[in-house]
Amino acid sequence: MTPEPIRVLTADDLGIGVAAATAGHASNRPDEPEIGTDDPVVVETLWLLEKFGGVIYTGPPGTGKTWIASKVAKIVTDDDASRVRYVQFHPSYQYEDFMQGFRPLQNGSGFKLQDGHFLEMCKKASDDPDNNYVLVIDELSRGDAGRIFGEALTYLEKSKRGLPFRLASGQEGCVPKNLLILATMNPLDRGVDEVDAAFGRRFAQVLMEPDRDKLQEFMDINELSAPLAEGLLRFFDFINKRARSNPHAAVGHVFFRDVDGEKSLRAVWNYQLRFLLEKAFRLDPQGYREIQGRWQAIFPSGQNSSNEESATEPSPSGTETGSGQE
Repeated sequence: MTPEPIRVLTADDLGIGVAAATAGHASNRPDEPEIGTDDPVVVETLWLLEKFGGVIYTGPPGTGKTWIASKVAKIVTDDDASRVRYVQFHPSYQYEDFMQGFRPLQNGSGFKLQDGHFLEMCKKASDDPDNNYVLVIDELSRGDAGRIFGEALTYLEKSKRGLPFRLASGQEGCVPKNLLILATMNPLDRGVDEVDAAFGRRFAQVLMEPDRDKLQEFMDINELSAPLAEGLLRFFDFINKRARSNPHAAVGHVFFRDVDGEKSLRAVWNYQLRFLLEKAFRLDPQGYREIQGRWQAIFPSGQNSSNEESATEPSPSGTETGSGQE
């Protein structure tokens, strides 16, 4: 009897490969809630895009900055992925990557002048003036924004859109009015001062803060038990109140997006919050001990997981020891 051939499934066949991971960029969950044009942040963004060259979402980790940028991009492009481009700045990101630069030919025979992400989107938008195009820049403050944009920086202003400018190569470029720019940044990044100097009067900034109502919404959707939900809300209020004097301690609501029980809630601490807060309180061991106590008080049983029991306190010298070392 001839055995049936074995069917080979790729990660993409199963919906967990690269194609699935990049489909929605910031939000890849099949059950991710959609937002409409009546969402307050969307309304605010659309209004600001009429008056400024772009919008920057700024706030601590876990406040949904990239998520909202991706949702706004979908709305203003009628969910046409071909009209949206995502890039992420980092310390080694350069003008040649973003604007225009020489790339080596595959056969090794030399170099070719090639457009970067920004210039490509400018040209696509110019060729299709009846539709909006969106460039989403994640981690704007991680790169040297002035150096990366170069001469195009001036022409991001709403009043200078459509005017020609000269690129470093000598070629001509322009930033069309229908290219919308959305960016995200953490206000505690080192490069924030440079971003403020470069984009202060060109872009609008929208503050994204830890949102108690959003946290409540997540808990309702996930049907988190009342005792855990009440304890988590108390901790959330406490830690973000402490963040007024220690901004590094801010904890966004998105950290708890998938929490549906005690196990998943403990995992948030053991694999994420613990490290963030150890760093935030590395010079304040007593403050960190208080944070640990408040977290442990969430659980009605009063028992700690093994990882929570072994979590170390930050030392006054600014270094962590034991299992909590980074």
